[in-house]
Amino acid sequence: MKISTKGRYGLTIMIELATKYGDRPISLRSIAKANNLSEHYLEQLVTPLRNAGLVKSIRGAYGGYVLAEHPAKITAGDILRVLEGPLTPVEELEEEEPAKRELWIRIRDAVEEVLDSTTLEDLAKYSDGDEGAYMFYI
Repeated sequence: MKISTKGRYGLTIMIELATKYGDRPISLRSIAKANNLSEHYLEQLVTPLRNAGLVKSIRGAYGGYVLAEHPAKITAGDILRVLEGPLTPVEELEEEEPAKRELWIRIRDAVEEVLDSTTLEDLAKYSDGDEGAYMFYI
């Protein structure tokens, strides 16, 4: 399974919004500038996130985007499913041998467990070198 730039940059948007949760709306321009990304590309990514109800857009001079829910209620899995689609490492084939099919299912379930148990709050609080930092296990 490979996460594309859609998923990676979408997580960047959402983590930025999570770190500013409760503050004023954040513009995509400021997120793009802070992370050296294309604002135009971020605009394309935020649309499906908004349609899925993960972010809200605020109009006006001080507008931008905010999370639709508290960061503890949105998981990495929620975001990646919107931007990447199903989180399966391989397409399950009927002709596949049972042992291999079971392996693919176990890999899928392990990936889903990590992504669905990792919240935006966890990601927003993470910092390099932090002894109490959130641990990611696969």
